[in-house]
Amino acid sequence: MRRTRWLPVTVIAFLACGLSAMAGEGGGSELGERMTQLVLQLAAILVAARLGAHVCRRYLRIPDVLGELGAGILIGPHLLGPYLGLFESVPGAGFPVSVELYGIATVASILLLYLAGLETDIGMFLRYSVTGTLVGVGGVLVSFVCGDVVAVWTGLSPGYAAPPALFLGAISTATSVGITARVLSQRRKLDSPEGVTILAGAVVDDVLGIVILAVVVGMCRLSGHAGEVHWGRIAWIAGKAIGFWAICTGLGILLAKRISKVLELFGSRQAMATVSFGLALLLAGLAEKANLAMIIGAYIMGLSLSRVDAAHELRHRLQPVCDTLVGVFFAVMGMMVNLGEMRAVFLVGLLYTAVGMGAKIIGCGLPALLTRFRPLGALRIGVGMLPRGEVTLLMAGVGLAGGFIGQDVFGVAVMMTLLSTLLAPLAMVKLFDDRSGVRGTDEDSEGTPNRSTSLALPNTEVAEFLLQSVCRMFAQEDCYVHQLGRDEDLYQVRKDDLTITVQREGNKVSLTCG
Repeated sequence: MRRTRWLPVTVIAFLACGLSAMAGEGGGSELGERMTQLVLQLAAILVAARLGAHVCRRYLRIPDVLGELGAGILIGPHLLGPYLGLFESVPGAGFPVSVELYGIATVASILLLYLAGLETDIGMFLRYSVTGTLVGVGGVLVSFVCGDVVAVWTGLSPGYAAPPALFLGAISTATSVGITARVLSQRRKLDSPEGVTILAGAVVDDVLGIVILAVVVGMCRLSGHAGEVHWGRIAWIAGKAIGFWAICTGLGILLAKRISKVLELFGSRQAMATVSFGLALLLAGLAEKANLAMIIGAYIMGLSLSRVDAAHELRHRLQPVCDTLVGVFFAVMGMMVNLGEMRAVFLVGLLYTAVGMGAKIIGCGLPALLTRFRPLGALRIGVGMLPRGEVTLLMAGVGLAGGFIGQDVFGVAVMMTLLSTLLAPLAMVKLFDDRSGVRGTDEDSEGTPNRSTSLALPNTEVAEFLLQSVCRMFAQEDCYVHQLGRDEDLYQVRKDDLTITVQREGNKVSLTCG
């Protein structure tokens, strides 16, 4: 029975493909035909992306994003798309998907980065700012330099300041903390010194990565593809990007309470979430007008509202929309992958991935080693910062959409995302055992032992209800409630020096206090 329950969905998907082919032969206005094609494309993408995510999560035990990305590659214009009658590649076209479809993916990316900003724990960043900042800055700088150098040495870029090299440097800086958080939770190491340092370093990593993307986009738009930029112009672009970031973030944090009061005037919580996303779209558009990437403005708006009382409610209301649209985004990113182009740069992709992973381990591990961690703890932190994911693909998508990189560079970025996402969790499981990674401590002296309690409930629905109720209760007590991972029922609650992890596994809800 279980083997056949997906049969109706599969049949409907193939019917959509057939209807699309027939629709292309019929009459009607050009606008109507384009909208019909868009609707059928979305139908196929949503079904394929969800199937891919289900297979990866249920059977392969790997993140959903890989399934959504793989589904896009499979049904895209470079593989099965032309045969399905939905996604046909146009010879000589500069972009493999339609403007309408990419527009929906762009809105999804803005929503994704807005929620990422809402989930950023500024308080945790400040409390663990010293080691976390050193780890984040070290990882970003070493990764960027290594990515840039590899692009030139392998012939993907004509110069160190050319767009392909700059984007490969920027792409190598990103970290997907959701994947790391899942492994840390399973190993009961989320509140360990290494776990807290990884999470704090990831905040710095995200902020610096977005600023670097802003600088890179500005440099590429001014320099074109010549690869020659004057240092004075570079300083101006960097100053403008950092200034835009600092001013908008500072004003956002200062005015966050007032913005929250204005949102409350709309009455319902759903209206508040909708208007807040409208503000994210507004700031994203202003960032684009300032020659920066739109996702930068969205992240700033989310970061500004991350400490208001309604932050948890805003995330809760917008998360279902994000869960639906984000599959479209990753599938569209997969559609841009040309496997033919990837074959030509396969060895380069492997080299770039190996260098990028080594750069992260050294760049993040060395500062940790120089502070309070043993070599084992430093290695854990470096490996914990390895996984790439959403932000990597977002950066690569910005470069491809702007014409700054080609299919070969985009394919290299996708290859690094796939390999690092698969290999990093396996290494973390081996490294995070019961040995101490902190210098000057015994095995049992890393601090007060975590206290944990679990409650088995009648079914998963009751467990989910209890989980959300507990999170709302903590949020109402002015605690910071942070969801770790887009598809995980795993939350971290922080207030002052108190840290509580709330997790649902099936019909069991557990609370761990550290």
